[in-house]
Amino acid sequence: MPTILDSEKIPILLWCDNPDAETLAQAKNLANHPWVAHHVAVMADAHVGYGMPIGGVAATRGVVIPNAVGVDIGCGVSAVRTSLPSLDQARLKKLLGAIRRAIPLGFDHHPQPCPVAAMPALPGKSAEKELPVVTREFAKARRQLATLGGGNHFIEIQQGETLWLMVHSGSRNLGHQVAQHYHRQATAWNAAHGGRLPSAWQLDYLPMESSAGQGYFREMTYCKEFAAANRRGMLNTICAILAELEPTTEFAEPLDIAHNYAAEEEHFGEQLVVHRKGAIRVAKGAPGIIPGSQGSASYIVAGLDSPASFFSCSHGAGRKLGRKQAQKLLDLRLEIAHLAQQGVLHSIRHRKDLDEAAGAYKDIDEVMARQKDLVRVVTRLRPLAVVKG
Repeated sequence: MPTILDSEKIPILLWCDNPDAETLAQAKNLANHPWVAHHVAVMADAHVGYGMPIGGVAATRGVVIPNAVGVDIGCGVSAVRTSLPSLDQARLKKLLGAIRRAIPLGFDHHPQPCPVAAMPALPGKSAEKELPVVTREFAKARRQLATLGGGNHFIEIQQGETLWLMVHSGSRNLGHQVAQHYHRQATAWNAAHGGRLPSAWQLDYLPMESSAGQGYFREMTYCKEFAAANRRGMLNTICAILAELEPTTEFAEPLDIAHNYAAEEEHFGEQLVVHRKGAIRVAKGAPGIIPGSQGSASYIVAGLDSPASFFSCSHGAGRKLGRKQAQKLLDLRLEIAHLAQQGVLHSIRHRKDLDEAAGAYKDIDEVMARQKDLVRVVTRLRPLAVVKG
């Protein structure tokens, strides 16, 4: 159950344990925002973000806040259960090698653009007017479809009762361009209307009824669809590789869950714009995906009846060390030994890789324990092999 802070204009419900000062300050900014409604929900994996905590959920009346979604619009996780009982290390290594050859990682893109038909559809002749940023970046985005990116994005092969495949990625540069464009517009709108919010909060907003607000919502929605198509493209590639290695493999219907977006939803008897930044929607009985670090378990979950969280839960384990902190403080040999001890084929090679080491993340099992009122565990997945950008 959450801890409730009632020191601000509206309550803050905390599912996280002892949030750091910066994360709590950002939650308080949201709780004092003139258009945030009912309460602010802070998930069990929360840590400081840009403007809004990662692991934050905020519902607004009549406005949208670009920074409450973030720059990687539509980022999320796809997962598929296979019929394979397991793979030995030799075949796992062969699978990893083929994935690395087939899927561009980090800043790499495909040398040739993907077919237009693989992209989310544009609205015909009105595309340039309705989706100006998407239209401008469309040609580049065609080369970024089905690419992983860097940072915390990953491809994992995992062990449950059978083998699972999981992909975590987002909208690549397309989402970044859309987020930047509309955050600038929100900043300008705030300044033009009396600067009601301190600029340090980085929570400038656009009225939903304005042309800019409608424009952001359309382009944000397109980026969310693009991010889903991006993950689907990679997952299709991985499934094809695995099917070539193991021809009898069957694949269940994939799950796909986004964790950076805004959506119009009904809560507490009114229509609100719910912003989830590093949080997933899990309506009662609906599936969710909560990945751990590359050295810890991931979970397939089902939602419980949790209106206080806006039917949301954590999107992962959450960072306990910033990227530079992790590179400075973690011991490379110990992190590698930890993964080797578990038999994980991992991506930690150099000190610069420590920003994504298991030691940089919170204990996923503690995170899961703090949100037992939000979700129930359906499947626990153990990491076998990891590809990072």
